[in-house]
Amino acid sequence: MAGSPGSVGRSARTHRTGFKEIERSRRVMVAKKPGSERPNVTSPSFSAAERAAMRARAKELKAQASKEGDERELIAKIAEMQPSSRAMAERLHRIIHSAAPDLSARTWYGMPAYAKNGQVVCFFQPAEKFGTRYSTIGFSDEAKLDDGHMWPTAFALTRLDAAEEARIVALLKQAVG
Repeated sequence: MAGSPGSVGRSARTHRTGFKEIERSRRVMVAKKPGSERPNVTSPSFSAAERAAMRARAKELKAQASKEGDERELIAKIAEMQPSSRAMAERLHRIIHSAAPDLSARTWYGMPAYAKNGQVVCFFQPAEKFGTRYSTIGFSDEAKLDDGHMWPTAFALTRLDAAEEARIVALLKQAVG
């Protein structure tokens, strides 16, 4: 009975009801946090430490865009570290500046890092950053440490003595090539 007035009304009502249901489900999918203008989007795939590192990285990108305070930010990050990591980071900072003066100091994911032409070559990850038992000095793919088909890119540090300093200096010289 396509021509009867009742059938047209029911069809229109169903269409309007369906639209309301779609609109209601859309609102549920993008529900906002109470007191916030942003949708409540959380990812169970990132840990709290990883989310904190991503927030730190976003802050670093903003600071780099304004070209101010790279080294000051690095010094401030070192000052925030626990005493054992702070002592290692301060000494490592001096070693890197003397062994590879062409590297510029900056932060990278909230960690002290040293870059050449804007690309991070090496970084220091304090033990407390991700709750490990040792700190790490790591090298990025920009470092020229290639040795055959396999080579180390990170080294654990539990303390920083003369022997470790000599090895780090040699690695830095090789890394900046």
